[in-house]
Order: sequence, then C-alpha cells, then structure tokens
Amino acid sequence: MITLALIFVAYWLPSLLAFHRGHKNRLPILMVNFLLGWTIFGWIVALIWACTSNTEPSRAAVWG
Repeated sequence: MITLALIFVAYWLPSLLAFHRGHKNRLPILMVNFLLGWTIFGWIVALIWACTSNTEPSRAAVWG
C-alpha cells in the first residue's frame, strides 16, 4: 500500500511542484503530466517545466 502511495506521488510530482510553487502555467503542466506523464519523456518535460522560475510573485514581495 505504501508503495502505491509513493508511485502515485512520484507520478504527480511535477504537477504538485507547479501548484505548490504557484507556477503561472500550472494547468498546462497538469495536462502534460496527465496526458504524457506515463511516458518518461513527458514526465521529465513536465518536471523541468514545473521547476522553471515562471512563478507568480508572493504577496509579501508585492507589499515589501
């Protein structure tokens, strides 16, 4: 059961990172992960895309 949970988290890692980081393209990353994540190439593309610095500024940075 733990193995299945780890596989599930690993599969969705690019999407989870994109949403956690507030990536501007989080929905397209989710779609790439959903549609092509089963291929190694699609998963790597989604992971690299999720790790780019195209994030929305935090509220603290706007007010600070």
